[in-house]
Amino acid sequence: MDSPEYLERRRTPFSPPTVTLKEIHDAVPKHLLKGNPVLATLYVLRDISFTLLLFKLASHISDIQAGLFVRSFLWLAYWWVQGLVWAGIFCLGHDAGHGTLYRSTWMNNLVGFVLHTVSNFPSFATSSMERDENYVPYSRSDYGLPSKDKARQFDYDEVFEETPIYTLSRMLIMQGFGWWVYLAKNTMGSKMYSPGTNHFDPDSPLFKPEQRNAIIISDIGLVVMVLLLSYAGPSFFFKYYLVPYLASPLMFTYLHHSDPTIPHYRKAEWSFLRGAAATVDRPLLGWMGRFFFHNISHDHVAHHFFSSAPFYNGPAITQIVKNVLGASYNYDSTPSFYALYRSFTQCLFVEEEGDIVFYKNKNGEAAREVAYDAVKRIKVDGWDPVAQDELDEKDKAE
Repeated sequence: MDSPEYLERRRTPFSPPTVTLKEIHDAVPKHLLKGNPVLATLYVLRDISFTLLLFKLASHISDIQAGLFVRSFLWLAYWWVQGLVWAGIFCLGHDAGHGTLYRSTWMNNLVGFVLHTVSNFPSFATSSMERDENYVPYSRSDYGLPSKDKARQFDYDEVFEETPIYTLSRMLIMQGFGWWVYLAKNTMGSKMYSPGTNHFDPDSPLFKPEQRNAIIISDIGLVVMVLLLSYAGPSFFFKYYLVPYLASPLMFTYLHHSDPTIPHYRKAEWSFLRGAAATVDRPLLGWMGRFFFHNISHDHVAHHFFSSAPFYNGPAITQIVKNVLGASYNYDSTPSFYALYRSFTQCLFVEEEGDIVFYKNKNGEAAREVAYDAVKRIKVDGWDPVAQDELDEKDKAE
């Protein structure tokens, strides 16, 4: 079930991209980076209308004169489609946070706050072991494993061996509640912050002093939303809200950055360009993902390079970025749920040493190797990732 693209990456030792950020930015026409507030508003209204329409249709399911099987199927259909819509609303709120929906900061903040609050999410640098804010890989020492030279299969089995049913249950828990565990305890969050650091405390070290009022407003919004759901009653909460909320396939937030063939960099090798290229485009859930998720998975590489570009221009930007990156562009057509299972069971930990590292599986094996000769040639040629980052930033400013 592994896609041809994935298998090709496994067969090919990894070499970091050597194109410059300026080359990528110069290749994308500036009109693709400009948003259309009217179009953005139509997308927001579309998803809100879908939500209200689905609420209305679901309210009539119990009135349908049909057997239990038919009504059960209709409830399953409601939960699935409403979950897709709410994942899309989360994506729109995410884009508002990047300032891509409107040209006005306060409009982006307002719309992002409302969309995230009704989705019960708090409102307001990638693939770097030191800079990442979430999905930071665990290391060998985090699991208490012996060193690579001393570890035996028994050591790995003792830590990672589990039944398929248990693995499935952990996957479901992560997809349903993993985001909340991260928000509440910083699980798989940046190691710059102490364990238990959360996203709800205005005084959390996650936030700058000037951001604290926004965190308080976000917390108030979540409390108001919880009170409204309590007022609606347990029947509405469980049937109309909680189940589609848990069914909302936010697995794209995990799959963007967790893949056995995608590298993570440490300080000596990290640059913005390398980090931005260290993600993978996926046709997640096919046409449904493209339609409901506002291109977030199909065009995620482009989003990393142009986070301020509107999502509806993502397909056009992706084609350009793909051409410039060449072999450094990552795409994976592996079926969505198998890709999730593969990443969940194979992206377990990384080694403490090494400036370019790949996830290892339960046997202590990495899916891909680094082409160290190519890395050395890059350095011999005088290409330094940190220095190039500085030049790219200077070019952008000019």
